[in-house]
Amino acid sequence: MPRPTFYEFFAGGGMARAGLGDAWTCLFANDFDARKAASYRENWGGEHVCEGDIHALASADLPGRADLAWASFPCQDLSLAGAGAGLNGGRSGAFFGFARLIAALRAEGRAPRLLALENVTGLLTSRGGADFAALCRALQQLGYRYGALTIDAAHFLPHSRPRLFVVGFARDAAIPARLRACAPAPDWTSPALLRAKNALPDDLAADWIWWRLPPAPTRNMALADLIDEAPADVSWLPRSGVARLVSLMAPANRAKLDAAKRSGVLVVGTLYRRTRRDVDGGRVQRAEARFDGIAGCLRTPAGGSSRQSLIVVESGRVRARLLSGREAARLMGLPEDYKLPARYNEAYHLLGDGVVVPVVRFLGQSLLTPLARAGAAPAIAAE
Repeated sequence: MPRPTFYEFFAGGGMARAGLGDAWTCLFANDFDARKAASYRENWGGEHVCEGDIHALASADLPGRADLAWASFPCQDLSLAGAGAGLNGGRSGAFFGFARLIAALRAEGRAPRLLALENVTGLLTSRGGADFAALCRALQQLGYRYGALTIDAAHFLPHSRPRLFVVGFARDAAIPARLRACAPAPDWTSPALLRAKNALPDDLAADWIWWRLPPAPTRNMALADLIDEAPADVSWLPRSGVARLVSLMAPANRAKLDAAKRSGVLVVGTLYRRTRRDVDGGRVQRAEARFDGIAGCLRTPAGGSSRQSLIVVESGRVRARLLSGREAARLMGLPEDYKLPARYNEAYHLLGDGVVVPVVRFLGQSLLTPLARAGAAPAIAAE
C-alpha cells in the first residue's frame, strides 16, 4: 500500500516530519523563518521546503493532493506569556493563511481529507473561548468535522509540555468505527477542553468527534537519563552563580531544594527565573524549581529569564547551569543525529517552538495513519 502523503506548514525544523517518520511521505514544507528553514534543509534536504510567509503562498505552490495537512501555527498570541491578541494577532492569525490555502485546494478538488492542527492549550480559553469556536467554525466551513485532544509530552518523555491537537476529517469521508468514541477519554481530554467543547454553539457541536486513542503509555525515561556532565555549549555556574539562583528562591522553592539535599541521593531538577509580584505588589525576580523528575515546558529564549536551567543536588552539593541544546533536543524526542544550529540561542529557539516527536508518532500511529487509510477499513458513514 502506498505511504500516505502530507504537507507540513509552520514546519520549523521538521519535528512533525520526524514524528510521522518513514510511514509518511512529505510533499511540501513551509516556514517563514529563514533560520528554521535552514535547519529543515540541513536535516531533511531542500527538495520540499519553501521558505516564506504563508500569506504569500498560493495553491499552485502545493504539489499533488496530500492526504494530510499538518499545521503547528504560531502560539505567541494564544499563550499565557503572550499579549492575548488571540487569532486576531499578527502571529497566531497565520492560521487564517493556512485556512485560505485549504479553501483554494478544496475549490480545485484536491483538499487533504485530513487536517492536524497543533497549538498551546491556551487556545481553548483565548478570548473567553471565542478563538476556539472560530477555529472550529473555519474547519466546518472548509468541509471538515473535527475533534480535539490534549496531550502532554510527560506521558512519553520527562518534559511537561501539554498541547492541543485538533484533528479534522472530511465530512464526506467514512470514519472507521474503531477511531470514534462515544465519550471523551480522560487521558486525552483536559477539563479546559471539555468546557470549550461544551461551550460550542449547537451547529458546531454537531460536527464534533471524540477521537479514540489508546490509553496513555507508561514513561520509562527519567530526566537524569538525558543529562550530560560536560556539554559543549553551556558551562556549570561558579559557586557565586549558584548562590545567586538560590537567593532568588521564595520559601516554598527553597524548601524543595532543602528536601533534595536531605534525600542523600542524586536529584536532578529544572529551574526557570520568572518575574512575580511581591507582598507589596512590586515586581521581583524569582527562581522557581521543580524536583519531580520532569523538566518544565521548553520555551523560546526571550531575554535570559525564559531559558531553562538544570539544578543538580548530590551529597549536599548544589550545581546549576543552563540546559544544553542537545539536552533540549532530547526533551523534544529528537534523535542524537538531528543537526542543531551552531548558535545556542538559535538551537533553543528552534526547539522551544517545536512539537514533541514521540507525541506526533503516537498520534500518527493511533489516529492519523488509520484515518488516511480509512477507505480500506470497516467504517461508518459521516453524518
